[in-house]
Amino acid sequence: MPTGQPLNLPFDPIERAARTWRVQFGPSSAMAAVTSIMRAHQILLSQLDALLKPHDLTFARYEALVLLTFSRSGALPLSKIGERLMVHPTSVTNTVDRLERSGHVRRLRNPRDGRGVLAEITPSGRDVVRAATADLMAADFGLSMYGEEELEEMFGALRTLRVAAGDFPGTGLK
Repeated sequence: MPTGQPLNLPFDPIERAARTWRVQFGPSSAMAAVTSIMRAHQILLSQLDALLKPHDLTFARYEALVLLTFSRSGALPLSKIGERLMVHPTSVTNTVDRLERSGHVRRLRNPRDGRGVLAEITPSGRDVVRAATADLMAADFGLSMYGEEELEEMFGALRTLRVAAGDFPGTGLK
């Protein structure tokens, strides 16, 4: 069964696990929160990938294309893509390979150093980003059950975790 599919259980398994956890190990709030976040990740990734499938994209490939559209020149070094998307260089290479095969990006030599590689978005890539973004926006990125205030609170709560992990210093927009 795909991990993002509805489970249709007659009870909340995370809540039940938390009760058992308290008896066996002690406080369960952190375990229940982490398990809920992991399940939410499965659900959202499944929904987003389903929305992007008609565009022959995964969420990872979509993110890479959006990042390229946000760059001034439409091109970035592969190392910068990995840094900004917070993924391993191998994942960037695989993502760019797939996008290149589909005609959404092309690889270029970096004119600044001659040996580095840039990924540049193509007109086809820009078209697919526009169409895919419209579908994601229409579905509220799978979060339509939340209001704007709840989404801002969720972002803030998760931002605290990312700051604590050292992703960035924690200044700027909230």
